[in-house]
Amino acid sequence: MATDHRDQAVAALARERVDHRFKGLPPNAEGLTVGELAAERRSLFTGGFTTPVLALSAEALEHNLVAMERYSAAHGLAFAPHGKTSLAPQLFERQLAHGAWGITAAVPTQVRIYRAFGIQRIFLANEVVDAAALHWLAAELDADPDFRFIAYVDSVRGVELMDAALREAGARRPVDVVVELGGGEGARTGVRTEAECAAVADAVAAAGTLRLVGVAGYEGEVPKPDGERVRAWLRRLTALAADFDAAGRFEDVDEVVVSAGGSAWFDAVADVFAELPALSRPVLKLLRSGAYVSHDDGHYRHITPFNRVPEEGELHPAFRLWAQVVSRPEPGQAFLNAGKRDAAYDLDMPEPQLIRSARDATTRPATGLTITALSDQHAWVSVADDTHLEVGDWVALGLSHPCTSFDKWQLIPVAEADGTVTDYIRTFF
Repeated sequence: MATDHRDQAVAALARERVDHRFKGLPPNAEGLTVGELAAERRSLFTGGFTTPVLALSAEALEHNLVAMERYSAAHGLAFAPHGKTSLAPQLFERQLAHGAWGITAAVPTQVRIYRAFGIQRIFLANEVVDAAALHWLAAELDADPDFRFIAYVDSVRGVELMDAALREAGARRPVDVVVELGGGEGARTGVRTEAECAAVADAVAAAGTLRLVGVAGYEGEVPKPDGERVRAWLRRLTALAADFDAAGRFEDVDEVVVSAGGSAWFDAVADVFAELPALSRPVLKLLRSGAYVSHDDGHYRHITPFNRVPEEGELHPAFRLWAQVVSRPEPGQAFLNAGKRDAAYDLDMPEPQLIRSARDATTRPATGLTITALSDQHAWVSVADDTHLEVGDWVALGLSHPCTSFDKWQLIPVAEADGTVTDYIRTFF
């Protein structure tokens, strides 16, 4: 039944009408449904799309989905990819079809989106102390006995607030929680010491509305992370799970959850989780990497663990932002019609990769082009003396940081290598 609801909710996206809300799409597609437009299989370059337009590679998406499915299975890891990266239910559906245990969320608003699209297993990598959100969550859990939800707790005060709100809501099912171990002094969130973790666990045990099911954290917040420091922190996390288990804290659960894993250190997570000794209950070793689905041409290209273990796989960048040269006001300078509203820029500038000639539609490497700055709607391009670039040419840009690329586009074409658009990905930021 849950799968049917998911399928129906995702299928309904194809019935949405194309209109002015969706930038880059062909103006002459106005009034078509998304499904009708996809069925036309238009060319990204000659099918009426306007610039700038962001596209996802059909081939790279499929490759990345398969790569992480294989990696997780090979290392005995369950996988709950972080959905905040894309907030795209169609991609969630594909991730689940490729073996994902569930989907990770960052805030309660995202949990509501996931539930609207029938996601049955949600890991919330955050503590929730918002009473209104907890009232909604209590009703959602009570209404659906098959809904599995897990959230962080990282303070006694947070536990008290959760308990009070859930009691006020008349919650009938306890909310499953994991104690979040912080990455260290100066890290983002999470309990700093093992003694404080025990105090938080005691508070959970005293609250009738919560149930402790494991431990979790984010190794990316370890100060000055390197392989040694990250693995040392991960061993603290697994030792905490073993200590809690030995103390009888998991007697009321069927499995113990131990979770970590962003997109920079999942190899370390796999190594250390493999060392975890047998506990009194089966262990759900839950990896949460999210950026892999699109990967990128910047930050994650440099830090992906597959650089360290290339024999275990690789990821391919799936994003390409096509912009157009709208001005060549002086030698050595050009401007594209894409800027901060269109391209991620928080970690790295976009990277020019290809030039598509407006005269003859031929493509060539974007050698000699460098993005030096972004305005709201323009990219500042430095042009080498020997590089030919004309007003009207299209330039393909590689992007860095998927999380701030997806959130600028509500409907993203999925294009095959020859430019044929086969689908459209709806986001919900």
